[in-house]
Amino acid sequence: MQQTDITRLSATELLGLYRRRELSPVEAARAVLAQIDAQNPATNAYCLVRGDEAMAAARQSERRWHAGEPKGLLDGVPTSVKDLLLTSGWPTLRGSLTIDRAGPWTVDAPAVARLREHGAVIVGKTATPEFGWKGVTDSPLTGVTRNPWDPGRTAGGSSGGAAAAVASGMGPLAVGSDGGGSIRIPASFCGIVGLKPTHGRVPVYPPSTFGTLSHVGPMARTVADAALLLDAIGSPDIADPLALDRQAPASAALDAGAVSGLRIAYSPALGYADVDPEVARAVSGAVTALEQHGARVIQADPGFASPRATFEVLWYAGAAKIVDDIPEDRRHLIDPGLAEIAEQGRRYSAVGYLQALRERSELGIAMGAFHQTYDLLVLPTEPIVAFAAGAEAPARSAGRRWTEWTPFTYPFNMTHQPAASVPCGFSAAGMPIGVQVVGPRHADALVLSACAAIEAALPWRDRWPG
Repeated sequence: MQQTDITRLSATELLGLYRRRELSPVEAARAVLAQIDAQNPATNAYCLVRGDEAMAAARQSERRWHAGEPKGLLDGVPTSVKDLLLTSGWPTLRGSLTIDRAGPWTVDAPAVARLREHGAVIVGKTATPEFGWKGVTDSPLTGVTRNPWDPGRTAGGSSGGAAAAVASGMGPLAVGSDGGGSIRIPASFCGIVGLKPTHGRVPVYPPSTFGTLSHVGPMARTVADAALLLDAIGSPDIADPLALDRQAPASAALDAGAVSGLRIAYSPALGYADVDPEVARAVSGAVTALEQHGARVIQADPGFASPRATFEVLWYAGAAKIVDDIPEDRRHLIDPGLAEIAEQGRRYSAVGYLQALRERSELGIAMGAFHQTYDLLVLPTEPIVAFAAGAEAPARSAGRRWTEWTPFTYPFNMTHQPAASVPCGFSAAGMPIGVQVVGPRHADALVLSACAAIEAALPWRDRWPG
């Protein structure tokens, strides 16, 4: 099998080949590392690659498969980790010049620990904006991460490196994080699957400075792979006191036919946003696909006004704390945009912050009531396709901040609901478009099943960048 062919296999396909002894984890790791050498200079998806360690892990996996004793769910699958997640033995620099590379680096984040327990071959760490603060991926430390479909455009963020890596065959699986859309934005822009799970489904350590807005979740090229990765990393961990008890495996419950008979709300724009006509047409096609699978789709908005101002209080206050934790003599090194929102965050009072928390709770209650009527909500992931790389906002945006152009993602960080982006088409310029599926809390498997129905009706796996 050619190396390029190997890099286009899903994790599920790789595992099947290992099981039948038609492919070795060593061959898979070697192919992915060669793909990184070939593709990463153009995308800047990886900020750290440890090829020797990846090959050593692949050889250990090969021995286990030959002995008929594979380890866990992901044995031998090349996987990347976003550089916000602690990884023992490797620096976690978070896109910042302010962090000491020397460490010590002795702790794995819970998701990384689960990857090791399940035998994944961790090939490296993917780029993030500084401390994950914005919806595109560029940082003072690592520069600009670019979209593999068009290197002149952004990959999105803040898990932009992860999405670019998966989209261009530099590993079938990636672990990302999402505090306001950071898995779903780049998934939409790069044409992959990304799930922000129910909060607590994947434990988080250390706690995010952005509080419970932040989730850790899977990114992959197929829905089945996303479900598989969720099952691997979604185990309780004592390091996170808010982690949920062990949940039923999403992979076992994955069923495109499960949408038959569901009442699904289709909101073209949440009632208050503007959507590019190309995006609207592609998302409408995904809605038709759900109807063809037997779902009852009703056009309905959830009925809330834009929560942007409330979200920004929570987000900017978190940014202020990030900057406050940086030694004063190093603060001149941070991203100017991060410094600006941190300064704004310092101006909020404790009473104002608590008011934002109250408004957040009210939004969560409203969405809970909405899901008493509708099993799922479907809407665009983004109102636009990827724009110019290196900019926080598109040229035509009315505002400077990333929250201006991504109105459909951060509301569901505020409510702790599972939300996934799945590809549903391409623009005339060949840029991917994603549709977002949102479910009530704990309905991760149902969200993924709806994504699987869309995936089956609108296949995209034969389309690759370049």
